Amino acid sequence: MTSVALLGTGLMGLPMGRNLARAGLRVSVWNRTRDKALPLEADGAVVAHSPAEAVEGADVILTMLSDGDAVHDAVTAAAPVLRAGQVWAQMSTVGLAATDRLAALADRHGLTYVDAPVQGTRQPAEQGKLVILASGPDTAQEALEPVFGALGQRTLWLGPAGAGTRLKMATVSYGISLTAVVAESLSLAQGLGLDPDLVRQVVTGGPMDSAYFQAKAKAILEGDFTPSFTVRNAEKDTRLIHEAGAAVGVRLDVVAAAGERFRRAEAQGHGEEDMAATYFASFDKP
Repeated sequence: MTSVALLGTGLMGLPMGRNLARAGLRVSVWNRTRDKALPLEADGAVVAHSPAEAVEGADVILTMLSDGDAVHDAVTAAAPVLRAGQVWAQMSTVGLAATDRLAALADRHGLTYVDAPVQGTRQPAEQGKLVILASGPDTAQEALEPVFGALGQRTLWLGPAGAGTRLKMATVSYGISLTAVVAESLSLAQGLGLDPDLVRQVVTGGPMDSAYFQAKAKAILEGDFTPSFTVRNAEKDTRLIHEAGAAVGVRLDVVAAAGERFRRAEAQGHGEEDMAATYFASFDKP
């Protein structure tokens, strides 16, 4: 039986840990705020007090933390018990520079490093339907097959480590930018004295329609901003995406504008709400 250590049980990590345990894998978990990991005990996971306790003896290490620094700190804290050959699948969205830094950390400790961010938010994580953008050595695929099978509906193996993060920058740019576009359309209708639901009615069933449009429009129209992906995390990702574009000479005007909207929404107090709350950035009052 594959043993898995999961570092990070936040909005995404908690349901991922649950799916790993329910798939019959031996799972140990750690989270900086331990109380957020404790619900996984009911699913059979062992809640560790430290990263080192979680990863000791594990076949596979997964990291699902807020940013590159948090990942680096957690794995460094586990360094005394790491062993050469352990497979580390880094699944957080951390950007290009941090991915290189984490790969170097893995190399120093003899870990088999797989860069494997995911496409999907809380609901696909709960359903085990994430798309995993994996990149790294072929030798890691066998160990990760039952792990990724429990977490996702599909795994794309993209070549050497780093390709997963590069693809994630492109795909998350689409989702974040589209969220801002939906929010602006509905807010403009509101500002013009119209029922914003009329925008939804026009788009529904036509060539501009999509499940994503429907989900974000519904959240805005119903005022339900239960987070699938928070404003704060979306703003962080806009900076990572912009940095990735700048590094290769690609101008990303739309995602830069989306970042400004997320910063305004966060300043209005919506940072922990779903990123559809960028809707409020269209108005002077929160």
